[in-house]
Amino acid sequence: MYGVIDVRRSGDRYPGGEPGAGITSRHAFSFGPHYDPDNLRFGAILACNEEHLAPGAGFDEHPHSHTEIVTWVITGELTHRDSAGHESVVRPGDVQRLSSGGGVRHVERNDGAEPLAFLQVWLAPRTPGGDPAYEVVHGIADSTPYDVPAAGAMLHVRRLAAGERTGLPTAPYVYVHVVHGEVRCQDAQWEQGDAARITDEAGLEMVATTPAHVLIWEMTG
Repeated sequence: MYGVIDVRRSGDRYPGGEPGAGITSRHAFSFGPHYDPDNLRFGAILACNEEHLAPGAGFDEHPHSHTEIVTWVITGELTHRDSAGHESVVRPGDVQRLSSGGGVRHVERNDGAEPLAFLQVWLAPRTPGGDPAYEVVHGIADSTPYDVPAAGAMLHVRRLAAGERTGLPTAPYVYVHVVHGEVRCQDAQWEQGDAARITDEAGLEMVATTPAHVLIWEMTG
């Protein structure tokens, strides 16, 4: 099978947020004022945002609809509150999913004493609408994929020692984000913050050239 591996470097992300308010954002896809008609989505992924919040900073209550929102905390603690009555503190190793359904409002804040960094992915559901839903899975293991069936997507977490190898899923769409460290796939080196959009490839493998932490999205469409 011959497919495409499209590597997007960390420095190519669109800057955003409100640095003066303690919010620094980096967007991998067309987002807000940074409109790029050639970079609207990949598979089910509509957005992949790196967010950095200083202590006390956060996003005030705002709406979402028809989107599956999956959040991975890298450092610090994320406080979540929503209009459906859910309130949680999400920590490194936890996966948070907000299914916005026909509409929900939420608040995201850093109420802790340390800087907060998290990666947030927005996915398009196969069927829009419905009731909002929310869950947090604490301490997800590398061997336990996190399934988002509403979007035809599955998240794999890989924490690799230097020299350790791991295979990539064979799927119509695979999205790889390097959270920490460096990995090599074929002849390409991927570093912290880099992402690869892989279409219709089979039998791919990556090796960690340093201790590395990688998120892999497997998508059917």
